[in-house]
Amino acid sequence: MNVVFDWPLASCAIWLPVAAGLLVLALSPLGASFARGVALAGAVLGVLVTVPLYAGFDTTTASMQFVESMPWIPLFNCAYALGVDGISLPFVILNSLITLVVVFGSGGRAGARPAQYDAAFLLMSGLMNGIFCALDGMLFYVFFEASLIPLYLIIGVWGGPNRVRAAYRFILFTLAGSLLLLVAFIALFLIAGGSFSIADWHRVSIDEATQTWIFLAFLAAFGVKLPMWPLHTWLPEAHVEAPTGGSIVLAAIALKLGAYGFLRFSLPIVPDAARALSWLVVALSLVAVVYIGLVALAQTDMKKLVAYSSIAHMGFVTLGAFAALDAGVSFDRSLGVIGALIQMVSHGIVAAAMFYCIGALYERTHSRQIADYGGVVRVMPKFSAFFLLFSMANIGMPGTSSFIGEVLVIFAALEYNFWAALAAALTLVIGAAYTLRMYQRVIFGEVTNPALSESRDVDRREFAVLSLLALGTLAIGLYPQPLIEVLRVSVDELLRHAAVAKFF
Repeated sequence: MNVVFDWPLASCAIWLPVAAGLLVLALSPLGASFARGVALAGAVLGVLVTVPLYAGFDTTTASMQFVESMPWIPLFNCAYALGVDGISLPFVILNSLITLVVVFGSGGRAGARPAQYDAAFLLMSGLMNGIFCALDGMLFYVFFEASLIPLYLIIGVWGGPNRVRAAYRFILFTLAGSLLLLVAFIALFLIAGGSFSIADWHRVSIDEATQTWIFLAFLAAFGVKLPMWPLHTWLPEAHVEAPTGGSIVLAAIALKLGAYGFLRFSLPIVPDAARALSWLVVALSLVAVVYIGLVALAQTDMKKLVAYSSIAHMGFVTLGAFAALDAGVSFDRSLGVIGALIQMVSHGIVAAAMFYCIGALYERTHSRQIADYGGVVRVMPKFSAFFLLFSMANIGMPGTSSFIGEVLVIFAALEYNFWAALAAALTLVIGAAYTLRMYQRVIFGEVTNPALSESRDVDRREFAVLSLLALGTLAIGLYPQPLIEVLRVSVDELLRHAAVAKFF
């Protein structure tokens, strides 16, 4: 067992937030303030346990690290097997940080049942880390399904007027995709001779026809989570109806599960089908980044605009990952996948910041309509400066975290097909159009909303949250090397499993 300070860190990253969430629920009768203190302590512990994970991580090997394994369901040869590599570690850290942002940033202002609200995010944080750390297919599936429950409750209990419908559509779409995932996992269990070990699945030989069916099942299951066009229709409504914290976690972490599934399962386990059908994924990705970008341009609700923007940004992720499979021989193909992963991490930070900013405005005016704003800079100059930084990051300006990932993805798309790269690059212009249009109308001009004219600038809690997110945005944008070092060797190994030659 690879541990630091004799602690099973992968298990700690999962069960400390879960235990904290359960403790918050148990202590909620003692008062909201006390329960909130416990929730905040649990979120801080969740972040602290990732520090030795990163500090002790060996960037020179693609092997799973901090591995734990013990029998779980002997009848089906299932194991409680955990570990992290360079692909999963950044998302464990990101998930823990975003949970701290949500719990600290809510400030106990969740309305009814604030203790239960914080507990739901802690429970979901632990379950999400379980997805990223699972090395057993059945364990992955259990965490994958269980993580739906807290998010369903967050939308359905603390959401807007149409929260029940939004929660219903969210759970219906994702459960339909999960059913296909279970079928694919059972097929792999049988092909691997009765093993749910993901490592064993990477080593099995599967005929091309079976690979195609398994890949299509993965495409549907993970495509719903991402979500890819045309499986995206549940997401804008879920974002609009979810509370601010729910939108942050949904965009920053939950959407990443689909892309993570493609990288963990589709590319290394069914590589022939992945290469043969890469054109389909690239086509769907281009529809997402172009068409959905145009849809975002027509939105009048800030939250819905950023929701559609998230779909377009996640289209960049799948474009980079699958375009790299058929990139030209002069291209280092790992850069396409690295670009996709950097884009995932960047989007997690930037989308969280955008939704937090919109939530701050909504808290002051109780409106998300762009037309109800104007002149925010006159009454909230500090907020306007933060919002400008995150808006620039949302359009991929150099110096921000989004720029690095988008450039690498466009390089991969250029080696794949010139017209695909041109379409992807065009979306940067579309993204700038809808983001700057929103910023200009909301921030500049005259103050016409009486509720806004009486608003305060960011308080200390909001300033701390926005500063943390700004630090992450600039750190990756200005110095991405530490993140690239974590990703590089594991991505090379992923492409080796996918039988894709590297060229330098």
